[in-house]
Amino acid sequence: MSGVRRLVQRIGWALNGIGYTVKTQPNMQIHLTAAVLAVLLCLYLRMPARELAVVLVTIFMVLAAEMFNTALEAAVDLYTRKRHPLARAAKDVAAGAVLLTALNALVVAYLLIWPRFYEVIIK
Repeated sequence: MSGVRRLVQRIGWALNGIGYTVKTQPNMQIHLTAAVLAVLLCLYLRMPARELAVVLVTIFMVLAAEMFNTALEAAVDLYTRKRHPLARAAKDVAAGAVLLTALNALVVAYLLIWPRFYEVIIK
Protein backbone atom coordinates (compact mmCIF):
# COMPACT_ATOMS: atom_id res chain seq x y z
CA MET A 1 0.00 0.00 0.00
CA SER A 2 1.40 3.41 -0.92
CA GLY A 3 2.34 5.96 1.71
CA VAL A 4 -0.39 8.37 0.67
CA ARG A 5 -3.02 5.63 0.72
CA ARG A 6 -1.93 4.58 4.23
CA LEU A 7 -2.04 8.20 5.39
CA VAL A 8 -5.56 8.62 4.03
CA GLN A 9 -6.58 5.38 5.75
CA ARG A 10 -5.15 6.57 9.08
CA ILE A 11 -6.92 9.90 8.75
CA GLY A 12 -10.14 7.99 8.05
CA TRP A 13 -9.70 5.96 11.25
CA ALA A 14 -9.11 9.16 13.21
CA LEU A 15 -12.23 10.73 11.74
CA ASN A 16 -14.17 7.59 12.67
CA GLY A 17 -12.99 8.06 16.24
CA ILE A 18 -14.12 11.66 16.28
CA GLY A 19 -17.47 10.67 14.78
CA TYR A 20 -17.94 7.88 17.32
CA THR A 21 -17.29 10.30 20.17
CA VAL A 22 -19.67 12.93 18.79
CA LYS A 23 -22.42 10.36 18.17
CA THR A 24 -22.16 8.52 21.49
CA GLN A 25 -21.09 11.10 24.05
CA PRO A 26 -23.58 13.80 25.08
CA ASN A 27 -20.80 15.76 26.78
CA MET A 28 -18.86 15.93 23.50
CA GLN A 29 -21.97 17.34 21.84
CA ILE A 30 -22.16 19.98 24.58
CA HIS A 31 -18.45 20.79 24.20
CA LEU A 32 -18.79 21.11 20.42
CA THR A 33 -21.82 23.37 20.70
CA ALA A 34 -20.02 25.60 23.19
CA ALA A 35 -16.93 25.59 20.96
CA VAL A 36 -18.84 26.69 17.87
CA LEU A 37 -20.60 29.45 19.82
CA ALA A 38 -17.30 30.62 21.33
CA VAL A 39 -15.54 30.75 17.96
CA LEU A 40 -18.45 32.60 16.35
CA LEU A 41 -18.44 35.10 19.21
CA CYS A 42 -14.67 35.56 18.88
CA LEU A 43 -15.05 36.21 15.17
CA TYR A 44 -17.91 38.64 15.79
CA LEU A 45 -15.78 40.47 18.36
CA ARG A 46 -12.86 40.54 15.89
CA MET A 47 -10.45 39.13 18.43
CA PRO A 48 -6.76 39.45 17.55
CA ALA A 49 -5.21 36.35 16.00
CA ARG A 50 -3.09 35.54 19.07
CA GLU A 51 -6.07 35.62 21.39
CA LEU A 52 -8.14 33.57 18.97
CA ALA A 53 -5.28 31.06 18.81
CA VAL A 54 -5.36 30.73 22.62
CA VAL A 55 -9.12 30.16 22.50
CA LEU A 56 -8.74 27.54 19.75
CA VAL A 57 -5.97 25.67 21.58
CA THR A 58 -8.13 25.69 24.70
CA ILE A 59 -11.11 24.34 22.77
CA PHE A 60 -9.09 21.55 21.19
CA MET A 61 -7.67 20.60 24.60
CA VAL A 62 -11.19 20.09 25.93
CA LEU A 63 -12.24 18.08 22.88
CA ALA A 64 -9.12 15.91 23.04
CA ALA A 65 -9.60 15.32 26.78
CA GLU A 66 -13.18 14.21 26.13
CA MET A 67 -11.95 11.80 23.47
CA PHE A 68 -9.24 10.36 25.75
CA ASN A 69 -11.90 9.93 28.43
CA THR A 70 -14.16 8.10 25.97
CA ALA A 71 -11.31 5.85 24.83
CA LEU A 72 -10.34 4.99 28.41
CA GLU A 73 -13.92 4.24 29.40
CA ALA A 74 -14.33 1.96 26.36
CA ALA A 75 -11.10 0.12 27.17
CA VAL A 76 -12.07 -0.36 30.82
CA ASP A 77 -15.55 -1.57 29.83
CA LEU A 78 -14.01 -3.97 27.31
CA TYR A 79 -11.72 -5.37 29.97
CA THR A 80 -14.35 -5.82 32.68
CA ARG A 81 -17.98 -5.09 33.43
CA LYS A 82 -17.44 -5.89 37.10
CA ARG A 83 -17.20 -3.09 39.58
CA HIS A 84 -13.60 -2.66 40.63
CA PRO A 85 -12.00 0.20 42.55
CA LEU A 86 -9.20 0.60 39.99
CA ALA A 87 -11.65 0.64 37.07
CA ARG A 88 -13.64 3.33 38.88
CA ALA A 89 -10.45 5.27 39.65
CA ALA A 90 -9.35 5.17 36.00
CA LYS A 91 -12.71 6.46 34.81
CA ASP A 92 -12.90 9.12 37.52
CA VAL A 93 -9.37 10.37 36.81
CA ALA A 94 -10.11 10.65 33.09
CA ALA A 95 -13.36 12.48 33.83
CA GLY A 96 -11.42 14.77 36.17
CA ALA A 97 -9.04 15.62 33.33
CA VAL A 98 -12.01 16.66 31.20
CA LEU A 99 -13.34 18.77 34.05
CA LEU A 100 -9.98 20.51 34.48
CA THR A 101 -9.74 21.37 30.80
CA ALA A 102 -13.34 22.60 30.78
CA LEU A 103 -12.68 24.81 33.82
CA ASN A 104 -9.57 26.13 32.10
CA ALA A 105 -11.72 26.94 29.07
CA LEU A 106 -14.04 28.96 31.29
CA VAL A 107 -11.08 30.89 32.69
CA VAL A 108 -9.77 31.61 29.19
CA ALA A 109 -13.24 32.73 28.10
CA TYR A 110 -13.51 35.00 31.14
CA LEU A 111 -10.09 36.54 30.55
CA LEU A 112 -10.17 36.89 26.76
CA ILE A 113 -13.76 36.88 25.56
CA TRP A 114 -15.77 38.40 28.39
CA PRO A 115 -14.05 41.85 28.46
CA ARG A 116 -14.63 42.35 24.72
CA PHE A 117 -18.17 41.04 24.93
CA TYR A 118 -18.88 43.29 27.93
CA GLU A 119 -17.68 46.31 25.93
CA VAL A 120 -20.15 45.48 23.16
CA ILE A 121 -23.01 45.07 25.64
CA ILE A 122 -22.29 48.36 27.42
CA LYS A 123 -22.12 50.40 24.20
